[in-house]
Amino acid sequence: MDHYDVCIIGGGPAGYAAAMRAIDYGKKVVLIEKNKLGGAGLYDGALTSKTMWEFSQNVLTARKQIDSSNLRLDVQWPDFMKTVNEAIFDRSFQLSCHLKILQKEEKNHLFKMERGTAKLLDKNTVEITKKEKSKKIKSDYIVLATGSTPRKLPNIEIDEKAILSSDGIGHIKDFPKSMVILGAGVIGCEYATIFANIGKTKVYIIDKQDRILPFEDKDISKLISENFEKKDIIIHEESQLTRMEILNGQVEYELTDKNGTTSVHHVEKALVSVGRIPNTKGLGLEKIGVEMTDRGHIKDINTRSSVKNIFAVGDLTSHMALVNVGELEGRHAIEQMFDKPEPITYTNISSIMFLDPEVATVGLNEQQAQALSIDYRVVKMDYSCIARAIAMRKTNGFFKILVTDDDDMKILGMRALGEHASSTIQAVSLLISMNKGVDELANLIHPHPSIIEGIQECARMLRGNPIFKSSVFNDKLQCYRYCKGKSIPLDVLIN
Repeated sequence: MDHYDVCIIGGGPAGYAAAMRAIDYGKKVVLIEKNKLGGAGLYDGALTSKTMWEFSQNVLTARKQIDSSNLRLDVQWPDFMKTVNEAIFDRSFQLSCHLKILQKEEKNHLFKMERGTAKLLDKNTVEITKKEKSKKIKSDYIVLATGSTPRKLPNIEIDEKAILSSDGIGHIKDFPKSMVILGAGVIGCEYATIFANIGKTKVYIIDKQDRILPFEDKDISKLISENFEKKDIIIHEESQLTRMEILNGQVEYELTDKNGTTSVHHVEKALVSVGRIPNTKGLGLEKIGVEMTDRGHIKDINTRSSVKNIFAVGDLTSHMALVNVGELEGRHAIEQMFDKPEPITYTNISSIMFLDPEVATVGLNEQQAQALSIDYRVVKMDYSCIARAIAMRKTNGFFKILVTDDDDMKILGMRALGEHASSTIQAVSLLISMNKGVDELANLIHPHPSIIEGIQECARMLRGNPIFKSSVFNDKLQCYRYCKGKSIPLDVLIN
């Protein structure tokens, strides 16, 4: 029976990162993948949807440019998916070639890739099954990185033809004439943006809350909702889905609104986007005593499970289900085995929502700070006050920064909505991890013209010495404090 220092189950972003970190330590490591190397980070997940989004943004720009002419932009589904499949091929080829070359290098001869389904027989023994043949291996440490799958609802039949999950949306044959999306979270709103941008699909969103993206502040939800309305996206707000079924190859769904009124609607396709569930079934975790949460995640402390030599990373944990977080956790698990790393901190994890405009986030927003009873100061600056945004003719968006309500004004969080938003967040993320305040931001010399100059001006506003005075641009610039349950202008002294 083969014996390894580390066995990693799952070849998605978290498992792949863990394997590469184990190689750094010169350990004998096996990476087991039952399906496709790269996981949902590559197939039917992050890379797929973001390539779709990039394509759709280019189409949207072209549509706006020719809107006043007699030309008509007619995007075909095969061309759309050709771009997506090329991106998937490029990345998958890169990952697989990387592993093949590593295994051939003499210094990495301890690394091995295994194909098959893995199951834990005990805390050190793993059974690998492929085409009804099985083998057993031993390992000192085991990293569980099996990812997640789209959550299904018991009363809705997902056939991946008319009613789809995010796994099936890229495998349809053409742009649907109409589509309803169940779920107004990040994934649902991203796909609404993609199909609306192309302009060939009438999009509806079912939202049981009073606004989309309810985990973000109202000003963010409001701006995205307004842009959805401009794209002719219909949001069924505060509506409960009572029925969804396939009739004659299309979808009929029934809603009950907040007043108790029911309505029946018909669309060509439906996308069910109600979250994801961790892939733990069949791993044998119950038998060996790995503790789970009520939602099916593996309980962990800095990636270590309740069984000392078994670690859980990526979507299996109850932390943020993001590729960058999975990679961080995968590397950290290995470092815990053979080193003494600092604990993982999730307070400065940045993320992007690929909407229109794109949204970048890090740290706390206002409703989170209020839920934690944290007093804070906040500054908000509209993109229309930023020279680069004006030059680009893309002034739809704003910066919003939260800091502690004291003289140090240490950064608690930031939200950026608008062009280049994803490129603006990293410096703030670093300052949060360093427990720094706005002075560092204010004193940086930002390139001109650039979107990030707006961040510097936000810092100056908090320090009371901005170039643009909020008394003049009071509809574009805001600076206030939240203390004792009240929001008041920053220059008003709170007793």
